[in-house]
Amino acid sequence: MIKKMFTGLCATGLLFTSSVAMAHFGMVIPSENVITPENKVVELTISFSHPFEGVGMEMVKPDKFYMVKDGGKTDLLDTLKESRVMNHTAWHSTYKMKRPGVYHFAMEPVPYWEPAEDVSIIHYTKTIVAAFGADEGWDEPVGLPTEIVPLLRPFGNYAGNAFVGKVLMHGKPVPNAEVEVELYNKEDKLRAPSDHHVTQVIKADDNGVFTFACPRAGWWGFAALNEADYTLKNPKGEDKGVELGAVLWVYMDEWQTK
Repeated sequence: MIKKMFTGLCATGLLFTSSVAMAHFGMVIPSENVITPENKVVELTISFSHPFEGVGMEMVKPDKFYMVKDGGKTDLLDTLKESRVMNHTAWHSTYKMKRPGVYHFAMEPVPYWEPAEDVSIIHYTKTIVAAFGADEGWDEPVGLPTEIVPLLRPFGNYAGNAFVGKVLMHGKPVPNAEVEVELYNKEDKLRAPSDHHVTQVIKADDNGVFTFACPRAGWWGFAALNEADYTLKNPKGEDKGVELGAVLWVYMDEWQTK
């Protein structure tokens, strides 16, 4: 099936810094990942960006946006309103928590044609939010074509904790999957020592499991990349490969003092 495509442009028309390509990340970033009765509303910002470098790309309205809780799915596509992230089109949603639970917010985008890499990119992206003290169901897949299932509880973590996840494709582990990792440099206050430091790269083991110690507080994105077994048409009508990304965003907190 051929879906509509769209082309993103950076200021230079290239997605490279020196000889190292900047990584793309689907982004679903909530205002909080632990919700208390005092503030029952979570704001969610959806974009397609280079999170550390602060380079945004245009994003059309996703194909799907929904919440999964206790095995049930709630369609949230109509809640999306157009916004701006990194000076490019992005999307915003507001969700009010009504009862305790672990809420999985998932986004399935329209394929993104990337001429610099000669592929279409589809990043199935999710984040997980705990409400009112609930602590069950965070390690359950939501049924995305490809996804990262956390093996470390994805909330209530400190900077320095080692995140552990399992990469799935069609519900099965992906041996030796390559996983890209970036910190969301939201305030643009951090500078990488070299291009190689912008995106960390690790390999999953034979069971699709990987571990990464997050050295700093903030939102960390994990993107497991695999090639699809199908092609899509590029803007010229040519059949081209498809990069499938399983993307998960988790937050690491600072220690607090009394």
